[in-house]
Amino acid sequence: VKDHIQKGDIYEMNFCMEFFAENCFIDPFESYLRLNDISPAPFSAFYRLPEHYLLCSSPERFIQKNGDTIISQPIKGTARRGTSPEKDEEIKTELFNNLKERSENVMIVDLVRNDLSHTAVKDSVKIDELFGIYSFAQVHQMVSTITSKIKSGIHFSDVIRHAFPMGSMTGAPKIRAMQIIEEYEITKRGLYSGSVGYISPEGDFDFNVVIRSIQYNQSLQSLSFMTGSAITSLANAGDEYQECLLKAKAMMRIFEE
Repeated sequence: VKDHIQKGDIYEMNFCMEFFAENCFIDPFESYLRLNDISPAPFSAFYRLPEHYLLCSSPERFIQKNGDTIISQPIKGTARRGTSPEKDEEIKTELFNNLKERSENVMIVDLVRNDLSHTAVKDSVKIDELFGIYSFAQVHQMVSTITSKIKSGIHFSDVIRHAFPMGSMTGAPKIRAMQIIEEYEITKRGLYSGSVGYISPEGDFDFNVVIRSIQYNQSLQSLSFMTGSAITSLANAGDEYQECLLKAKAMMRIFEE
């Protein structure tokens, strides 16, 4: 992947790995409740299609429409939680000042700004917050907030169409990053890195990013989940692998008992 970056094919790519188990029988809803007890998140979801379940504990908003305002909040930048409040503050400061994490975040911010510009009133795309540090049960995350005003006459579905798939789960530039993902990732992502949300009768909506999520096939008694990290020119393979394991921690814990 870094060879592609050095050649100029891409600047950043989200590279994911799968955890998979067979011969599993779980209570999907009880497992979902346990996941959200261990790792509560603002964009959680429990979703069922006949024999397929999504147990989602997502910290990330993909895109929201509230009246004429569009909000996107990509997450790029991760650090472990500390063992004390003092250590937590130290880690948060390190994350905020980390050049690699900042560079991967700002690349996706620029991509999101471009995505929103297709449906936005001229000069209305704004960065409301850059490199915000937010704490969750397992990790600290770097979150940026981008907003825009939707042009009159634009259908809400056009906003989603121009923004999907979310740049935080692809990389930049988006199309070329997806092509390289298709080449190098062993597992098809399926619903992972997709989105779950709602659309109101008025045409407002709120959608998450399907991460920190377990997919369970009840008929086959198989389950899987994926984690990933952003590869940039500054990425270290060992660090990125450890980040994937850190993100998997809560999902592994619900099966320990």
